[in-house]
Amino acid sequence: MLADSFGRIATDLRVSLTDRCNLRCSYCMPPEGLDWLPAAEQLTDDEVVRLIRVGVERLGIREVRFTGGEPLLRRGLAGIIARTAQLRPRPEISLTTNAIGLARSAASLRSAGLDRINVSLDTLRPEMFRKLARRDRLPDVLEGLAAAAAAGLGPVKVNAVLMRDLNDDEAVPLLRFCLDHGYQLRFIEQMPLDAQHGWKRAEMVTAEEILTALGREFTLTPDDPRQRGSAPAEAFLVDGGPARVGVIASVTRPFCGTCDRVRLTADGQVRNCLFARTESDLRGPLRAGASDDPSFLQPDRPMSAIGG
Repeated sequence: MLADSFGRIATDLRVSLTDRCNLRCSYCMPPEGLDWLPAAEQLTDDEVVRLIRVGVERLGIREVRFTGGEPLLRRGLAGIIARTAQLRPRPEISLTTNAIGLARSAASLRSAGLDRINVSLDTLRPEMFRKLARRDRLPDVLEGLAAAAAAGLGPVKVNAVLMRDLNDDEAVPLLRFCLDHGYQLRFIEQMPLDAQHGWKRAEMVTAEEILTALGREFTLTPDDPRQRGSAPAEAFLVDGGPARVGVIASVTRPFCGTCDRVRLTADGQVRNCLFARTESDLRGPLRAGASDDPSFLQPDRPMSAIGG
């Protein structure tokens, strides 16, 4: 199993398949984009699947989520999902995406073995979408959401980040939209992960502010905290349920103590936190001929392999 020095056991593997993205969201990257990783530095499909297999078969990983950048840009995505679904014990397989291109791929991804999907959607206003994402692609996102639901990739979850003086008035409209379409909405506090280091805490819309805004229109009842487990979202029943809305308060209500996630970057580095300042290289040992014995993850690194 994968355990860190605090005794937390990682069972949820987040796999970044690419650093590339077809949006330029203002809280993520500068308008001109970033310098992408050279192809030779990225893990191949075989390397990605091999590391997932080691995690599932030897280290107790039970959930695999594919992320990016934008994972739909990964040419071999469906094949990676299909090979992951063949592992035993079979892990739960999910995908976090901006949904551009999802309308034409949702059914095939479902057939490959994808179980569920998370879609990033911060606004329902076309002009605001263009301002935030610097691309005019809102119709593509909405079509992708509908296609995911039709393909059975449920529950379809929507992740929204509210930003002060931009879309901070859209908490209620976003929730109404998700309730009308049967999606599960989760608000995420804006985190200091932007490449241009422009994040300011004073500009972040907090979980408390979000709940206050929703509370003016809906009756929110805290869900049973025992159901939360290691989930990052604090869930609330909406108007008595069964519909729920979640708030991920990574900044003001951190949940590090129950975190069970470990991350694999597109270039083969393992990280135990989005905010980690150190990484452990797996690509090097893989390409140097390392066996599948997970002992090459040494105990002095952020997340160590024990047992197996």
